Amino acid sequence: MREVEATDVEARFAELLKTVERGETIAVTRHGRPIANLVPAYLPDHANPAAAVDRFLQRRAGWQRTGTPRGEILESRHCGHRW
Repeated sequence: MREVEATDVEARFAELLKTVERGETIAVTRHGRPIANLVPAYLPDHANPAAAVDRFLQRRAGWQRTGTPRGEILESRHCGHRW
């Protein structure tokens, strides 16, 4: 994590925002003490969608099948509906 003095943040705000957009976190300090963090507003998976899909596929591979037919699952969506 990069540290930047508060006075420098004011002068280089646009540059620092671009750095944060790329996924880096920046610690804002005043007199050497951390006072705030500039962090990306999105989860890291948004930066690499392919990695997120790979993790999902790995998780899905571990799911167990219930043995319930697809038609029965789809019909159960309407359970309790009034017609």
